[in-house]
Amino acid sequence: MQEIKLIRKITDEDIGEIAKENNDKYRLRKSARGIILNAQGKIAILNKENKNEFKLPGGGVDEGESYEQAFVREALEETGCKIDILDFLGYTEEIKSHENFRQLSYCYVGKVIENTKSTGYTKKEIDEGAKILWLDIKEAYEKIKKSIGNIKGSKYDNLYRTKFIPVRDVVILEYYISKYIGK
Repeated sequence: MQEIKLIRKITDEDIGEIAKENNDKYRLRKSARGIILNAQGKIAILNKENKNEFKLPGGGVDEGESYEQAFVREALEETGCKIDILDFLGYTEEIKSHENFRQLSYCYVGKVIENTKSTGYTKKEIDEGAKILWLDIKEAYEKIKKSIGNIKGSKYDNLYRTKFIPVRDVVILEYYISKYIGK
């Protein structure tokens, strides 16, 4: 059986906040996300223009759905691409003490097998200016990393919650780069 590796735990301190004392009874959200490669070797990045946000494709796991099924579904909804999963990287854990919230993100590498050119953005994603970009891995990394200091909240997600997204995705990309590309 494959070991499930914790890539990294991300906490309030990682976004410049002081953790609040709480009772450790966090609401839990399970999610799946990761790196999606196209035939040109570029990766998919979801840009939510109105928030200055750049992130890896992915989202919550629906009831009765496996992490793998969620990643494949989220890839199709956010990129318009059907994918095959190539590898499981591990997971990240986010602890948002100000909201008594814990998120586990299972992280995958996938490759495009068909571009349907039809996304399934939610109203929230449309309102936040969502669009997919295909970028070289290092350019994607730089855009996500730069967005850490420039990100904005929205009527759907406050700034506190939103700040965790690029930090988490930089961690995932750094792990991917170290595992597959080297420094």
